[in-house]
Amino acid sequence: VTRGTLCKQLEHHQETFRVDGIGSGLRDIVMVQLHGLYLKNVEHLQYCVSLKICILSCNYITNIEALECCTHLVKLDLHGNQIEHLPGPVFWGSMKDLSLLFLHDNGIGNLDNVHSLSFCPNLIGLTLFDTPLSLRKAYRHIVVNSILSLRALDYYIISDEEIIEDWKLPEKYRISKSILGRGSRQADFCSCVCNGFY
Repeated sequence: VTRGTLCKQLEHHQETFRVDGIGSGLRDIVMVQLHGLYLKNVEHLQYCVSLKICILSCNYITNIEALECCTHLVKLDLHGNQIEHLPGPVFWGSMKDLSLLFLHDNGIGNLDNVHSLSFCPNLIGLTLFDTPLSLRKAYRHIVVNSILSLRALDYYIISDEEIIEDWKLPEKYRISKSILGRGSRQADFCSCVCNGFY
């Protein structure tokens, strides 16, 4: 589907969404490419429930919560937008097929975003360069050891040496694993990050 076709279809079906519910044509869309169209929101994409490839780069998007219905996404390109905060763990946990996520050149700066991304079970490629987060000390180390499924970060393969196996955090920096609900390695690492160990 081309940019113009989808935009026209979204505009045409806008009233249909309000009156009849989901437009049947949008349910079947598997790819959208809406690069550089000055988009501010993605609310109409929630009706594209079969979406697998979504390219929304170089727009003015700040919030992607509407994509929570697009649980079949394999590739999501959001680089060059105005995103500062990512959705929480529930959003990313439902993205079971997502393997490539491009978030570079955004305003993401909080480590909580990395924790949320760690719930994305099959994420293997991620970009976060040119973000405030990428300027932090030990940025690559933190991301690599937080998102256990990751195989490439910022277009560079993750080496075995970058992954800390059986790393034990000093007791004073630990928080209860039941709070995070994940394995001990991740709970220890997130605790370390939250308590400013890095």
